[in-house]
Amino acid sequence: MLMNEKKKANHQSYELIRDKILSGELASGTKITEEKLANDLGFSRTPIRESIRRLEYEGLIVKKKVLKPTEKNLRDIFQVRMLLESHAAKSAAIYASQEDLDALLQCVETGKNGSYEEIMEANERFHQIIVQKSGNEVLIDTIDRMQSIIYLFRRTVVSYDRPFLIEEHEEIYQAIRNREMDKAAELMRSHLQKDLDFCLHLLHN
Repeated sequence: MLMNEKKKANHQSYELIRDKILSGELASGTKITEEKLANDLGFSRTPIRESIRRLEYEGLIVKKKVLKPTEKNLRDIFQVRMLLESHAAKSAAIYASQEDLDALLQCVETGKNGSYEEIMEANERFHQIIVQKSGNEVLIDTIDRMQSIIYLFRRTVVSYDRPFLIEEHEEIYQAIRNREMDKAAELMRSHLQKDLDFCLHLLHN
């Protein structure tokens, strides 16, 4: 029972701190201290310490501060995504079922007509479906570990209404539906490159 309570406290404190970072309540560059978070959130320092370690592992906290992405951070993260997700798109063009294709199309349609929150969810789901089709557990785990950081960039491109975002999703969907492996891979790589370029533009302005 005691172990379960400990795990519950660790998970709850982790989710609270992560959500504060993702919502912007804990802004980029904010110094993270165990004592202050413990007082603010009403937890002992032990689950707070474990939460900070987990968030450091995920890359949201760096050197006891909330991640403030640099150009190098952006390029490194997107380079990994381009390599992995372009491979996943190629695999999806081979292995995607009709159910997968229907789900991808629904994500595209929601991206065109949905609310902000619906578009955010559809964007995430679109990429998740494709990553799962890689069938590569290491690839899936790597992308999963990056999800919190990816969310920050996804929020940026959706909030600032990056041009042609949904049209690119539709092109990727069409290539996967038509079983065009190399085209699907190249479209995904290009899509993520445009996300990177957009984020870099905002970083420098």
